[in-house]
Amino acid sequence: MTQRRLGWLDALRGYAALVVVCFHLSPSVLGPDRHMAIYRHIDLGKYGVLLFFLVSGYVIPLSLERHGSLRRFFLGRLFRIYPAYLATIGAAALLGAWHGGLLAHAGMLLDPLGQRGAVRVFWTLSYEMIFYLVVAGLFAWRLHRHSAWWAGGLALTALVLGPVLPDGLLGSGRTVAAALLLAIGASVGGHLAGRHRIAGAAGIAFLLLPALNGHPTAQSTVAGSRQALLLLAVLFAGTVVYRAQHGGLGRRPAAVALTVVAAALVLAQPAHAIWAATVAAVAGTFAVAFAVRHRPMPRLLRFLGTVSYSLYLTHVLVLLVVGRMLPGLADRPVPVRLAAGLAALALALAVAWTAYRTIERPAQRLGRRIAIERAAPRTRRGENVGASV
Repeated sequence: MTQRRLGWLDALRGYAALVVVCFHLSPSVLGPDRHMAIYRHIDLGKYGVLLFFLVSGYVIPLSLERHGSLRRFFLGRLFRIYPAYLATIGAAALLGAWHGGLLAHAGMLLDPLGQRGAVRVFWTLSYEMIFYLVVAGLFAWRLHRHSAWWAGGLALTALVLGPVLPDGLLGSGRTVAAALLLAIGASVGGHLAGRHRIAGAAGIAFLLLPALNGHPTAQSTVAGSRQALLLLAVLFAGTVVYRAQHGGLGRRPAAVALTVVAAALVLAQPAHAIWAATVAAVAGTFAVAFAVRHRPMPRLLRFLGTVSYSLYLTHVLVLLVVGRMLPGLADRPVPVRLAAGLAALALALAVAWTAYRTIERPAQRLGRRIAIERAAPRTRRGENVGASV
């Protein structure tokens, strides 16, 4: 799979990041009243997040199956997400914006533990991490190709059993955070050590976390365990698209699974009209991007896709600084608000590009080098790197 053929995913990810940034800028630039007027028709924040999840759901199984090695997958993921994440936490601490506990941050499971995080947008990383662990576990047990069942099953479980699922069975204390961090370490460490079946079982067990502890405190962004399971269903919906495109799943079962996920997203939410518009917009945007996947992507969207992770992580801190420099921005004249909004967006992009060049890209290179060095001794011994998967 060439980078050009993946360009549409990078462009979609960049577009989603830009939408999230603009959503967080909107109250100050448009004013609270206009911001809420839009929000009453469509939730653009969740729109951007759901697009992110669809892209991740598509890309993660592609990455796993392309390399065929869970060791390389987790080395790549760790060096892909943690350096910029840790740098953002450090920047937040310097700005006095630290929230949440150390243990919860270490495992990225802030939202299911009912903690806000050093940066508010960290909540989505919780579900990305759970998805990595679960998909790797399914891969280890040769269950990863049943994407339609996982997507539709999670959606139906959330829809049917949602009202009786506990939202905080495990709680949110340090003991729970420590136990979850140890479980993550055991799963990831097991894969790195080649104990894939045991590590995989531990990873699949993480499905219980959103099902039983989706909203342990008022600090959780997700409204309950039902919604947490639906977010995982969206991630698996991206996997369904990947399977259908590459011949691993028929169009009819893929369409049924995607329809079930979309319907559950709408029906399980109290504000059906808003969610119907949001889900329709997400489906339409993804469909358009998929339809033009073979065409060259605009340079701006490619750039946004390149820096999307750093942009997503750091833009809230940039907006925090701008807010401190221009207090009461929402009450200022329209030209001032527009100029400040454009300046904030430009600054956020500059910070994201700098973080990508100085943190993300070097870390990814280091991760690839370590993965190659770890694979070399096994190759010389004639071992199949992915054989124990």
